[in-house]
Amino acid sequence: MASIVDYFVQNPAHLFFTIAGLCLVMELGVLGMSGPLLFVSIGSLLTGVMISLGIISGWQMAILALGLLTALSALLLWKPFKRFQNEAVAPDTSSDMIGRILPVAQMVTRDQGSVSYSGIEWQARLDKITEPVAAGSRVRVVAVDGSLLLVIPE
Repeated sequence: MASIVDYFVQNPAHLFFTIAGLCLVMELGVLGMSGPLLFVSIGSLLTGVMISLGIISGWQMAILALGLLTALSALLLWKPFKRFQNEAVAPDTSSDMIGRILPVAQMVTRDQGSVSYSGIEWQARLDKITEPVAAGSRVRVVAVDGSLLLVIPE
């Protein structure tokens, strides 16, 4: 154990590269790109590079650089990463019924109702809690669960 500590004391850049790698592996493997360790990894990598280039010397400056670079990377990259994670999901194409606008045959509520399609009455329920939709109105199919259509008012 003492030899590992001695190695990292003599090669501080390698310590920061190791921290960067461990943080990145934990971020990707355990946390699933939720964010915090990714920024620590970026800060550690940049600190290691700066130590290797001789820009930073001394442990105090290295720890300060790690903190500042981590905070700076979080500030600059938080919104772009969140935007990337929250990009619009591809439309659901699991059924050709999704997206269709259908007439209501029986009042549709959160619990019951039916719509007409191709001469057949299909069971339908409201997808979100809203006011009941009266017969004769139109609804849009947003999901299909077996033979049950989940709809929203049009």
